[in-house]
Amino acid sequence: MTLDAGGAAAFVSKVESLGARTVTPCAAGSMVWRIWGEGPPLLLLHGASGSWTHWICNVLPLAARFRVLVPDMPGYGDSDAPPDPHTAAGLADLLASGLDVLLPPPAELDLAGFSFGGIVGGLMAARLKRRIRTLVLLGPGGLALPRAATRPLLRIQPGMTHDESRHVHRENLRTLMIASADKVDDLAVSLQIDNLRRTRFKSGDIPQSDTLLKALPAIQARITGIWGRHDAFAGANLEECRRILASAHRELDFRVIEGAGHWTPYEAADQINAILCDMLAGSLGGRAHPA
Repeated sequence: MTLDAGGAAAFVSKVESLGARTVTPCAAGSMVWRIWGEGPPLLLLHGASGSWTHWICNVLPLAARFRVLVPDMPGYGDSDAPPDPHTAAGLADLLASGLDVLLPPPAELDLAGFSFGGIVGGLMAARLKRRIRTLVLLGPGGLALPRAATRPLLRIQPGMTHDESRHVHRENLRTLMIASADKVDDLAVSLQIDNLRRTRFKSGDIPQSDTLLKALPAIQARITGIWGRHDAFAGANLEECRRILASAHRELDFRVIEGAGHWTPYEAADQINAILCDMLAGSLGGRAHPA
C-alpha cells in the first residue's frame, strides 16, 4: 500500500474509528482494547514490538463474523507497561483480568495469537481452561527450537535522513517479518516504526524459551497452527512445530502458507482471514469445542 506517514496514520485512524475503544485496569495503569463487530468473541494477540495494528488487515473482515477484541498488550502501543520483572506469565495474568471485565466468565471465546502473542495466548488458554474453545497459534516461539540463521539487521545511524531511516526499517522487515518484497510496503514500514517507538515491554529471551512448550499439556482448547513457509524464526523447523503441537492435540489442524514469511496476518491477510473463519467454523455455528 503506497502511503506516506500521514496517509498511514489516517488509514490506521479510519480502521480504529469503525470499532470501539475501551480501557481496563492493568496493574497500576490501564490496558487499551479495540473491539469490532458482533457474534462469537475472538481475541487477537499481537506480536513483540507490536500493537493491535499487527492485525490491521484482519479486524474488519473478521468483524463481519465475530466480535473481535484486540488489546495493546501491557507495555505495547497505548497500554501502560506492567511492573518488573517482565514475563509472559505476567502478561497472561493481566490480559485474563482485563478479558474478565469485557467478557465475564463463564463466557467462552476463541483466541488467535501471532508470534509472541501466541506464547502469551497459550499461557492464557492454560489458565482459562475450557473458556477457550480454539487456540490458533500463528508462528509462535516458545517451543525451545533453535532460531534460524538470518542476515544481520541494519541499524539506525546518527545523522540518517528520514528516507534512509525508513530504508533500514524496510530492510529489517524484509529480513525478519515479510518474505515477499512487494508486501514490505509503506504502510508496513510506518506501522513498524510506530510500534517499535512505543514498545516498552522487555521480551528478552522469551521467544527462544520453552514457555509455550511447557504450557501445552495444560491447554484444554482445540489447538491449531499457521506458519508461513519462509518464516524467518522457524526456518527448517516447521515439521518439528507440527510434531510438537500434534503431541498436545491429536487432531491438529496445521496450515502452511506458501510464499509467506513470519507476519502472515499482514503479508497473507486474505488467506489468514479465510483460514481463521474455517478453523473457527464451529464457533460460528454455535458448536462447543469437543471434550
